[in-house]
Amino acid sequence: MNVKKILHITFDMNIAGTEQVIRQIIENTDTEKFLPIVLCIDGTIGPLGKKLVDSGVEVLLLSRKPGLDFKLIRDITDILIEQSIDIVHCHQYTPYIYGLFAALRCKTRVIFTEHGRFYPDERKWKRIICNPILSLFTHAVTAISSATADSLVKIENFPRKKVQVIYNGINDVAKLDVDIAQLLEQLKIPKGHTVLGTISRLDPIKNQEMMLKAFKNVLAENPNTTLLIIGDGPIRDKLEELSRSLCIEQNVIFTGFQVDPQRYLKIMDVFLLSSLSEGTSMTLLEAMAFSKPSVVTAVGGNPEIVTDRVQALLTKNEDTEAFSQAIIELLNNSPLRNSLGEAARERYENIFTVDKMSESYEELYVRILPTKG
Repeated sequence: MNVKKILHITFDMNIAGTEQVIRQIIENTDTEKFLPIVLCIDGTIGPLGKKLVDSGVEVLLLSRKPGLDFKLIRDITDILIEQSIDIVHCHQYTPYIYGLFAALRCKTRVIFTEHGRFYPDERKWKRIICNPILSLFTHAVTAISSATADSLVKIENFPRKKVQVIYNGINDVAKLDVDIAQLLEQLKIPKGHTVLGTISRLDPIKNQEMMLKAFKNVLAENPNTTLLIIGDGPIRDKLEELSRSLCIEQNVIFTGFQVDPQRYLKIMDVFLLSSLSEGTSMTLLEAMAFSKPSVVTAVGGNPEIVTDRVQALLTKNEDTEAFSQAIIELLNNSPLRNSLGEAARERYENIFTVDKMSESYEELYVRILPTKG
């Protein structure tokens, strides 16, 4: 069988949600049908890129210059021709622009995948004008949630018929071997404490500031509670200062960057997601795989992933009081915690496995390839 080459174009392969998805797609691609290659256009390979290289995946690097970099377009075109690439799979809008322009001189098929939206979401007149034209030369557009697909249509002006939803999927992280006692001792979590936790980049869009304020309310009723914040980012110092100003720092643990953050889900009693905007949250899916009940803001793709009071408790965006009350309700209601966790695991198994995601992309690859004759 003739193996088709797929070039995945992205900014880099640092540890973040989009890059995790790309890695999952590549590692679960049927290599008897498709050969995945990665191109990072911002000049750095990143930790996930290094892991792909170690597993035998080719990762190429180019360095994008400010503005519209015409040399980068030419360099990508050269790669498409020299490597005989069949499909260029572009992840996020800027890589899409470069991949599409580079592919215009080739017979390469083009896929654009939108992995999420900024907050607040804004229309830009250049895109409103250009995107319907660019879509004519694009063989498929995918979004990771219906909310993201709606934004591509309403904000970005892509034709509705061109956009399809392919949900993110993850490996079954619940199979990880985790020494719970050792982890609790390492983190110095007091015995008898209930553990709330989140895993995310410490960034304004994730709104951990609201989470900390809600946690102060939680402690007033449930003092034997610890908040575990896994991750690092530009606002870590600000968040640590906020925890001190709220006088809750004794009950908040910032772990910083962790290579395998999923293992910390094992010790969380309730998972928290306070984002202002989300596509399909990988960490929420991981919590679901671990059968964890969650308190989640009802933004972006979150209400598609979990239903309020079925797999999680959902609250309005930026509503500190509602977020804290939802946490308190779960802490005081163990049957509800158990039922939400069980339902979350069932929904993960039915919709959000890595096998389902990989099958969807492979079906898309086959569909857009030219037919013989």
